[in-house]
Amino acid sequence: MSDLSNSKKIGSLLKPSLNWLLIFLPITIIMELIHFENHTIIFIFSCLSILPLAGWLGKATEHIAEKTSEGIGGLLNATFGNAAELIIALLAMQKGLHGVVKASITGSIIGNLLLVSGAAFIAGGFKFKVQKFNKLASRSQATMLLLASIALIMPAVFHYVGGSSIAKENGISLEISIVLIISYALSLWFNLHTHKKLFSNSEEAIETDKKHQEWSLTKSIVILIVATGLIAWVSEILVGSIEVAAKSFGMTSIFVGVIVVAIVGNAAEHSTAIMVAMKNRMDLSLSIAVGSSVQIALFVAPVLVFASYFIGPNPLNLVFSPAEIIAITLSVIISSQISGDGESNWLEGVQLLAVYIIFAIIFYYLPENTIVIK
Repeated sequence: MSDLSNSKKIGSLLKPSLNWLLIFLPITIIMELIHFENHTIIFIFSCLSILPLAGWLGKATEHIAEKTSEGIGGLLNATFGNAAELIIALLAMQKGLHGVVKASITGSIIGNLLLVSGAAFIAGGFKFKVQKFNKLASRSQATMLLLASIALIMPAVFHYVGGSSIAKENGISLEISIVLIISYALSLWFNLHTHKKLFSNSEEAIETDKKHQEWSLTKSIVILIVATGLIAWVSEILVGSIEVAAKSFGMTSIFVGVIVVAIVGNAAEHSTAIMVAMKNRMDLSLSIAVGSSVQIALFVAPVLVFASYFIGPNPLNLVFSPAEIIAITLSVIISSQISGDGESNWLEGVQLLAVYIIFAIIFYYLPENTIVIK
């Protein structure tokens, strides 16, 4: 009997796990501290380090959602998952790299709506023929994203139609940021307090994943905070290596911001949304993926505008390039179209990924000077 128990323990140790990749975490940190010159290796090791940390963040989020709700769990994951992106954007803004900051905002929004949601739909769709989720919650998030699209379109309309006036554009962006952040706060109050029963979870979906050992709320929160801090640290190292690595591959800074940084910066959302989708918890999966885009557009972007008046050499405005606005608007439209019926399948995931790949191709070939707006 003891031999059987020992064999099970050995089998569990040998079972494939992302935790094995944690070995790259201290190596990455050491290479950064000793100023290792090969940025390509630093970039690869940083990516490998983020994956297991994102997995731990996802597990902590899942356990918190079980003790609270899918909405709160998704909100926490989006918040902590976006912490790394916020830190990276603040550092870039401090250096006056407003174009890169805006590109990272664009990349985060379309990345979560298309790449993360698409991958989650495919992963869950291959295991479950049709997956259902809260239609009302999906429509509410879609409306908030449409609001974000309008907020990003109008400053650009003023820029191209009303004449370029930096002072006026900064003032308009500041006022719109106030509207956005108030709208986001009220949407949280609506979803999590006054109308939280309308966004209740699907009991069937939750019951599909009760086999694992539950963590205490304290343990989950501590792991969430620690994993987020480490992800933010490694992400900063990664971004520092991306710029040099990108040049060797002939990538523009905008492509790096919209696609590369967004993919790596959203690693937490990627892994968690896919993991819970495979367990048929689509309410939590969409709350993470789409909720993260909502938070980037309605909370992170305004916070960056406010912060630019204190830490940036110049105020950040919300005047995005035409390519970025079109990409965000079309992403919102197709995401709303696909998720509006409260059901998903793997083909819809393929469609979202196809749109994301099309955008990636366009941003790769667009000359940098045609899409950068300071």
